[in-house]
Amino acid sequence: MKAIKILTVKLLLFSLLIGGIFYVLQEYIKPEWVHESLWTILSFFVLLTWLTGMFTHYLLEISKENSVNILLGAIGIRFLASAGFVAIMLFLRVENLILFVVNFFIIYFFYLLFDIYTLLANLRPNSK
Repeated sequence: MKAIKILTVKLLLFSLLIGGIFYVLQEYIKPEWVHESLWTILSFFVLLTWLTGMFTHYLLEISKENSVNILLGAIGIRFLASAGFVAIMLFLRVENLILFVVNFFIIYFFYLLFDIYTLLANLRPNSK
């Protein structure tokens, strides 16, 4: 339970940081670089990262032997959910498609780095 609380707090702080950067970019620096559905994209990634993190922690508590499969499965689920989100947004005919895709993948890579960082931070104590 403690690991889930730590994950949630780290995720919220990271999301506030990313949201703050994009807010400053949108309001003060270059508003034409930020797509109007950026906050939908950010909300999607917060929810997706939290759900896959919770699912991963639950499965790792059950079986430590399958940790590599669990972590790769979570990355696969995240990738497929992201592709589904883009497909739904394209189906809904989002405006300014190139800007949407660029903003989506910038946020995707930020959350991918967050996942890699938390994974490495969790593996370091286990390797000693």
